[in-house]
Amino acid sequence: MKKKALKPSHLEEPMVAYAIVNYTPMTTIMGDRYAEVSDFDLLKLARKGISKKSLLALAKQISLTIEEIATILHISERTLQRYTPETLVRTEHADRAIELALLFERGIEVLGSEKAFSSWIKTPNFALDGEAPFNLLDTHIGFTMVSDILGRIEHGVFS
Repeated sequence: MKKKALKPSHLEEPMVAYAIVNYTPMTTIMGDRYAEVSDFDLLKLARKGISKKSLLALAKQISLTIEEIATILHISERTLQRYTPETLVRTEHADRAIELALLFERGIEVLGSEKAFSSWIKTPNFALDGEAPFNLLDTHIGFTMVSDILGRIEHGVFS
């Protein structure tokens, strides 16, 4: 009597790892090195500087114009336009760009999507005295205030 061949119930091919690239604001700046980044890595990056190409990629990813990114970084739009793509911006501008990328990542995490955060950041907020959170990003204190509001939202406090 012939035995009937059983069909396997699972795939019998080697496991293949499919790389899913999740581009976040920080991966835009750091590249592939963002897997396990420490504060010292961010410090080194800020001191080294960030290329104009990375800054523009960050601006595009978080839906900001060159004018808006220049305002946040405290650099004139014309100066930013004159830089070549490989030009590294100075430490204080790089530091602010890193702070911006981290804020956007936190906002996306708290509000659930890039679209929700992009809408929230440009909408006047009662907890910020009627100011849109985006308008406060020209100072470190403003970044802190926006981050604090995100923390309140995260913990369910009316904001």
